[in-house]
Parts: sequence; structure tokens; C-alpha cells
Amino acid sequence: MADITHRTIQTNGINMHIAEAGSGPLVLMVHGFPELWYSYRHQIPALADAGFHAVAIDVRGYGRTDAPEPIEAYSMKNMTADAVGVLDALGEQTAVVVGHDWGSPIAWNSAVLYPDRFRAVIGMSVPYFPRPAAPPTQLFKQAFGDTFFYILYFQKPGVAEDELEEDPRRSMSLFLYAASGDAPQVAANWMKPKTAKFLEGMPAVESLPSWLTEDDLDYFASEFERTGFRGGLNRYRNMDRDWEELPQLEGAKVTQPAQFIYGERDGVIAMNPAGPEIMKQNVPNLRSIVKLPGAGHWTQQERPDEVNAAMLAFLKEL
Repeated sequence: MADITHRTIQTNGINMHIAEAGSGPLVLMVHGFPELWYSYRHQIPALADAGFHAVAIDVRGYGRTDAPEPIEAYSMKNMTADAVGVLDALGEQTAVVVGHDWGSPIAWNSAVLYPDRFRAVIGMSVPYFPRPAAPPTQLFKQAFGDTFFYILYFQKPGVAEDELEEDPRRSMSLFLYAASGDAPQVAANWMKPKTAKFLEGMPAVESLPSWLTEDDLDYFASEFERTGFRGGLNRYRNMDRDWEELPQLEGAKVTQPAQFIYGERDGVIAMNPAGPEIMKQNVPNLRSIVKLPGAGHWTQQERPDEVNAAMLAFLKEL
């Protein structure tokens, strides 16, 4: 099995930490919230052994990558520019881009905005949707009313930081378990008043699920104890700015070969069950949709073998 190595590169004006292995066609992997390159720890060696240059990044604001202070530094324009800048730093003209959670919109939008640089896309958990008809937070307020919605809770700087950073290890264990396929579906976590906090109602973690070891949790916790959660939360605080800055995404389609992988019990899909099917209209070259029975939100961590097999089947057909 290929060894994972680490280095820092310069991209789009920041220093970015990457974890990599292998040589061959580049596969760039982008994580979501609240994660790290480490979320792809099972994919990097598998892709490398199959003849690819597998690279997973710490997204700006996370881990050992720079965390600029301004909120606007975390706009989708910057995130996609970071992604294409990785290709430039590595001397590559094209890559397959892979994303999970927030990394998925970054991957989809990178493919739309830089179609000559990203030859294919693998999205996990979050389907592709073009630009909505109105600023996202406006739509969320209309949809959720007096009910808690985490994206709205994340909008005010400092509020979610105070909650999550009080005990990063507890925060990570609760969130990783609650959003996984191993946790019971706790209605209280979704149907609570908007005055509630993010972690309220999440089920207690009696023991870690089989896919998450104490060492895994230690790594996530130690990184967030050092960096805090602000960088990751700032991505949410740019959703309306993205809507204003990227009008060209209205009606835009992902034309490259694409694959979508999701867990049957993923809360993202539960909020929009038709999402994977609707996506076909906007991703005309969608080669496969892979549904993982019993899996939750942490797709590639919960079902590494199935995800690796699906990714490699797709990549080998390109």
C-alpha cells in the first residue's frame, strides 16, 4: 500500500497543505465541514495503488493550510481558484476533482468555472444544483421559519465557534456520530426551535462506530483544538455573496463525465430526497449514481471499500 506524504504548496495566494501518494493522472480530493484531508485517508492509498496521483487538501481555513481573517476570503470564487491553483502548483493541466460535503459544491463549481482544467467530477453527499432563484439564506428563512436550521445558526460570527470550541473533541464525536448511518434518526436534532444550539439533541456517543477509531477522533480533535472552527464556518457565511458574485452559475450545467455517491441515511439527502434524480437534468454526462445502503453523511469514511471500488470503476472508464 502506497505511503502518504505531506507538503505545503502555494495556490491562489495562500499556503496549502496537501497529502499525496502515487503517480499518474491527478485526482484532487476536497473535504467538507468539519473535516480535513484525513477524511480521504482510505482513498489516497487505494487510488495511488491503482495508478493515480492522489492528492487530498486541507481546504483554506482548515488544518495546516492558511486561514485568512476576512470572511469574504472563503467565497466560492476563492475556493474554486484554490482548486485550480493546486493543478498549477503541481504542473498539471487537468485533473479529476472529487468533493464531499462542502467539497462537493466546490468540485461541481470548479468543473463549471474551469471546464478546461477539470476533466471529470465525483461528488459525494451533496448533489449539484445550479444557482437558486434568490439568495440562499432568504430561501432558508422562508423554508424553516421558527425551526432550527444549522446553516442559519452558522451565519453570525462567533456563535457556533463558541459552542464547538468549548470542547472540540466532544463536538467532533457528537457530530460525526449523529450524522452517520450508525446513529438513530433523532427528530429532536432537526425539529427544534431556532433558538437552540447546533449540538442540542444529538445522541450521546456510547461507543464509536466501527469506521471511526479513537486515533481518528484524536486527529480531528487535535487539529480543531489548534485552529478552531472559524475557517470552516466562514464558508457558510459566503453563500449569499456567492449568489451575487457568480451569476454565471444560473442555469449552468456540469458537462464533464460525473459520478455521484451518497449514503442512504444521509441527512443532506433526507432534506431533498429527489436531489440525485433532479441532478440528472443539470449533469447530462452523469455516468453513475451510487447509493450506499445504511451509510450516513460521512460517505468515504463510513464505506471506504465500496467508495474506492465505485471511484476506481468510474476513473478507469474515463
